[in-house]
Amino acid sequence: MALGGFSAPGWFGLLGLVAAVVVGYVWVQRRARRHLLRFANFELLERIAPRRPGWPRHIPAGLLVLALLLLTLGLAGPTAAAQVPRNRATVMLVIDVSLSMNSTDVTPTRLLAAQDAATSFVHSLPAGINLGVESFAGAATVLVSPTTDRDQAVRAIQSLRLAESTATGDALAAALGAIDTVNQLIPGSGQGPPPARIVLMSDGKQNTGRDEFTVATQAGAAHIPISTISFGTPYGTVTIQGEQVPVPVDDDSLARVAQLSGGRFYPAQSNQQIHQVYDTLAQQIGYQTIHRDASKPWLVLGTLACLATAGSALLISQRLPA
Repeated sequence: MALGGFSAPGWFGLLGLVAAVVVGYVWVQRRARRHLLRFANFELLERIAPRRPGWPRHIPAGLLVLALLLLTLGLAGPTAAAQVPRNRATVMLVIDVSLSMNSTDVTPTRLLAAQDAATSFVHSLPAGINLGVESFAGAATVLVSPTTDRDQAVRAIQSLRLAESTATGDALAAALGAIDTVNQLIPGSGQGPPPARIVLMSDGKQNTGRDEFTVATQAGAAHIPISTISFGTPYGTVTIQGEQVPVPVDDDSLARVAQLSGGRFYPAQSNQQIHQVYDTLAQQIGYQTIHRDASKPWLVLGTLACLATAGSALLISQRLPA
């Protein structure tokens, strides 16, 4: 929890005021004791002075100091961090469907595991986010333009089919184009275009099409980070024309794409890890941290302490504290 609304001098000034109240109370108590000791006849003093209630008489004063402290905290403008859903954002989910995604090093296959995790990702995003889905192999295909209709996205993910080659650069360029189209259609709000993100899930090295690093650099210049997910293990194989072909994941290329665009690279080698990655991305993309006013609880507690001060004073000394 952070304290805002007051400058540091003002904050320390309020605490100094509370401290002054405590010091003043102690001084008054000592001064009253010295005045009592001026009487020479203690027998007369015992007869005319009412019996003092002992240490309980300090309870109202202690509660009053507590109330001042709580109210001071409330007036200092405390804030608390809170996660709230975004209502302005565009996300392109780009999924590799090259033949290497048929590898069984991830159960049951890389593609089927990716479809399951991506579906969960779609459902976990806040309703206000525009989500698009794209697949790519030798060519890129935008299956669903960014929309808030989650059913379209889920149907597109479940309909993915394998194809030859890997054109990562073309896929990223198509995703940038889809985001730009949406930004042109969304009315201006004075805050510029909504934040955008590309989530690229792939397992292999590009072997055709535009240079992926050049497109990633363009994405970075447009302030559209690319979160890359490398899905699979170094030991994956697929059968092509009756021959076992190794299809190790290409972490280096995907990590560089993320770096050039200002995004982040996530390796995943199992069903559990791919779900964890998508859960992390859903939190990062779908929610933002804001600081909300948190003064109400302190003010309520301070008010209750004031009431307790008055009640204890009436109970102990039959009068309100002066």
